[in-house]
Amino acid sequence: MRVLVLALVLLGIGHGPLVAAETYDLLFPSTALKGLDTAPSPDAGQSTLVYDRVISGVGQEQLDGTFSIGLKIKPDDNVALTLYQGTKSRGLGSYPVSVGNPVIMYFLESALGDIAAQSGGSPFYLRNRIKDALLRDAQIVPVSLHYQNREIKAREVTIRPFTNDKARDRMGRFAELALAVTISEDIPGWYYSLVATVPAAPGAAAGYSNAITFKTADGQP
Repeated sequence: MRVLVLALVLLGIGHGPLVAAETYDLLFPSTALKGLDTAPSPDAGQSTLVYDRVISGVGQEQLDGTFSIGLKIKPDDNVALTLYQGTKSRGLGSYPVSVGNPVIMYFLESALGDIAAQSGGSPFYLRNRIKDALLRDAQIVPVSLHYQNREIKAREVTIRPFTNDKARDRMGRFAELALAVTISEDIPGWYYSLVATVPAAPGAAAGYSNAITFKTADGQP
């Protein structure tokens, strides 16, 4: 994961009049967690932000299903991510609060791992194609969200890493991978949703989907 994080620091997304650095600021703002409360103690149980995570099409029962992700800002200015499924939990890492909201790093790395495992492709090749797409191939669309009984403005940034890839013809359905991130300054933590999708294989009922959606912030109903 740290390799991806270091790579992303150097990259952005270009679309229309936006230069890479400007689009990078949309997806990876260092101030994404600004204004959120710190946990009162290192052992405090309540998360600062909670996300729902629904994944399907991985093909392994222990991976498919509904999860939640808790994000906690600790008193030492580090951010801890935890994955929950029922009564089970697993730490996803700790990051300096200065890097922004690490949920996007977890999203990209987990989607990359799923695609590599299912397609049989090289994780290094796939990671490089995602990096290239972050620099070149973003679609940015204004959208409206309903949040706390009001309509808020947001933007959906969609990346299709393999649209123009030289190996596209050999990738089958995985060539259609789409990564869509919906962002808004009115959403605590900046990210409303992060969704990776791949169409279904011939004869299959559904394709791959990995969706992380903002649920609540500490202190909100």
